[in-house]
Amino acid sequence: MVPFKVDLSEEVIAITGAGGVLMSAFAKALAECGASIGIIDLKLEPGQKVADEITAAGGKAVAVAANCLSKDEVVRAKADIEKALGPVTMLINGAGGNNPACTTDNETMAEAKAGMKTFFDLDAAKFQFVFDINILTAVICTQVFCKDMAERGKGNIINVSSMNAYRPLTKIPAYSSAKAGVSNLTQWLAVHFASSGVRVNAIAPGFFSTKQNKALLWNEDGTPTARTGKILAHTPMGRFGETEDLIGTLLWLADDKASGFVTGIVVPVDGGFSAYSGV
Repeated sequence: MVPFKVDLSEEVIAITGAGGVLMSAFAKALAECGASIGIIDLKLEPGQKVADEITAAGGKAVAVAANCLSKDEVVRAKADIEKALGPVTMLINGAGGNNPACTTDNETMAEAKAGMKTFFDLDAAKFQFVFDINILTAVICTQVFCKDMAERGKGNIINVSSMNAYRPLTKIPAYSSAKAGVSNLTQWLAVHFASSGVRVNAIAPGFFSTKQNKALLWNEDGTPTARTGKILAHTPMGRFGETEDLIGTLLWLADDKASGFVTGIVVPVDGGFSAYSGV
């Protein structure tokens, strides 16, 4: 259930990474408000599952498999979506993630011990891959989907940044740097496309417990890690976010009537994490 309804019945929305937990929730919420949803995921099966759930609830959705690092595959995905649903009017760049090869075992170099994976052991190729799946996917998908929007003089792009863009977290330098790039790209695109009628904004989720960060937040026995304690101690609201916490911001940015004069912002949904100095 969405927290409130906006009328998105005229919107056809392409969402990348839509087979994942957060983006699938975005897809379902937007569909509940009447939008037709084009679900793009690396593999068809998780995307099709989301599309089936939307259609079973009375909505419109189509799933396509595409590697968002391949412009040719994104072009094909766009064609498949538009054949089924009509011209895409909104893009949500949700594809992204981290790679364990780019995560250090120690928070600071002074803590390094024999056998630990330190900054000096990180794989440069995997580091580049994390940049690519977070920033380059957004660039490629915006190139493919936004061209028609700009020519029509109307469109909407919502990127997915992260709290890491505000405050780089220890252990995950590639992901933190990449998400900072997403926030910067959002502002650049907003200025570039403003006179063409295309708004570009981003949502920066705080800390949500997902498959991606499970190993950093929870021990194998299910107890919280020391890192979880630090995160919650630095979050004034004292809890992890729930997927539903993002939906209100999403619907506000998606609705031209509500946010038609809003472009170039990155909205933190973080329980106060970015505002707290620690004292």
